[in-house]
Amino acid sequence: MGNFTLSEFWKNFQLGTELRISGNFIYNGIFFFDTMQHFCYEDEIFEVLYNISVGVERLQKVTIILLEHNDKIDQSEFEKNLITHSHIELYDRIKKHRKQNFGKQHVEFLSMLSNFYKSTRYEKYNLNSVYKFIEGRSEFINYIEKYLNLKISVEFFGCTPNSNNIKKFFGNIIGKICSNYFDIINDECHRLNIYTDDLPSDSKASKIFWGKSFNFFEERQVQKEIIKYLIQSDLPSGISNFLKEEPPLNLEFHDTNYYINYLIDFHKSGGVIEEVEELYTEIGNISDRTKHLEIVGDSDISLEFDDDENDE
Repeated sequence: MGNFTLSEFWKNFQLGTELRISGNFIYNGIFFFDTMQHFCYEDEIFEVLYNISVGVERLQKVTIILLEHNDKIDQSEFEKNLITHSHIELYDRIKKHRKQNFGKQHVEFLSMLSNFYKSTRYEKYNLNSVYKFIEGRSEFINYIEKYLNLKISVEFFGCTPNSNNIKKFFGNIIGKICSNYFDIINDECHRLNIYTDDLPSDSKASKIFWGKSFNFFEERQVQKEIIKYLIQSDLPSGISNFLKEEPPLNLEFHDTNYYINYLIDFHKSGGVIEEVEELYTEIGNISDRTKHLEIVGDSDISLEFDDDENDE
């Protein structure tokens, strides 16, 4: 472990990994929420709450360790006291050391995560769950309705869309919680002269903790800019000529915007897959086409070279 004590190594590296794992879960939860078109499907809300609850709990525990741990305490007892899934208990424990600047809506959100993780996430395994009306979804929807002063319909004909306004609210709630805890972690790292908060710049956790970005508005905008560039620009001859080696499929079952949507949210547009599979039945040698397309989008392979060189 070089010049590190056992405790320093633990906090630098093991907790550093925990912090990245926490950021990954939180990132995934926000991403899943971003892809939700409405609030009808309980499994989609489950996916959001599960990832957020795990990510926030792990973040709280990293915060507690950096605030409370020292080499004089009983290590076994300290570790045993970390075994809890109550976000509210962890919140109260951190509050003894540092002010968290949370409003009522943030504490209520932590309470909802606690309830979900301790009980709601397992309710479907109980026979009596048939008498409950989708408890996890209802609590989540009620929370959004309360603080945005709106009514969310889950009727499939007329369901409330997951608007950018709702996504912004959701991101702000999580952002306040996560940024508060990460700021404490950052302060403690300076105090202890450790590097738990050292995150790869291109990681999911870096977007969450250093970038303090809790929605995907910018990424969606960039996706659309790239699509616009590819459609409207004269591509370099290298990739243009390469693509022309195989003819395009006659995708015409859906309108153009539907296909563009598939590029942005491919898991939401299964109809495109069915159409492509049908068109593939009309092609003699699929393997040649597959090999041809394997190169497209592979960042390790460059198809960009000078037009003059290509024309010789």
